[in-house]
Amino acid sequence: MLTYAIGDIHGCADLLDALLARIEAHAAGEPYRLVFLGDYIDRGPDSVRVLQTVSRLHWSDPGRVACLMGNHEAMLLSALTTPGADALWLRNGGAETLASFGVDEAAAIPGDVLDWIEGLQTVHADARRWFVHAGFRPGSDPETAEVQDRLWIREPFLAEDHDFGRHVVHGHTPQTGGNPEVRPFRTNLDTGAVYGGALTAGVFSDAQGPALTFLQVRAD
Repeated sequence: MLTYAIGDIHGCADLLDALLARIEAHAAGEPYRLVFLGDYIDRGPDSVRVLQTVSRLHWSDPGRVACLMGNHEAMLLSALTTPGADALWLRNGGAETLASFGVDEAAAIPGDVLDWIEGLQTVHADARRWFVHAGFRPGSDPETAEVQDRLWIREPFLAEDHDFGRHVVHGHTPQTGGNPEVRPFRTNLDTGAVYGGALTAGVFSDAQGPALTFLQVRAD
């Protein structure tokens, strides 16, 4: 069975719809798994529709669809509970998310949406790979790694080609060239969709850690 892992969406609902259609065509009627790497919201124009699409897929078949939390979902949750944290979230795309919902503050976002976000996991694994939003600190055990690192880390994770025992599939750091970053022990699927780049899915098999190929869609 193939696994399709999707990088940072950031409110780009039209690109998500197009990529899911590409995945369906690529799977050619065979069953497959989906892993979403987080950052569904902020910066882009339609966070509401992205959340609706991803959460429906998750609820319809949680054994086949894994959804990870990104640092932008974490910032939204912090805006609800931590004094002053709303300013950080709003500066980093939260204002666009509020506009998408048609509300003025994070607390006005529907409770079922916030509950779903709060329940997201920060790491997912299969026999060949670790899936995470940002990465892990080199030398740490991915199963017990700090949640802060899973959501936010860049260095030293990006600079060190560290073997975590399974191939690491992540997003979080947009690739300005528009193509996934493929390294010996990790693959970065954030190809800057919200900045005019592509939305990317890595196609993975049960036979190897790295991707077999990539599917991409871009805005016209």
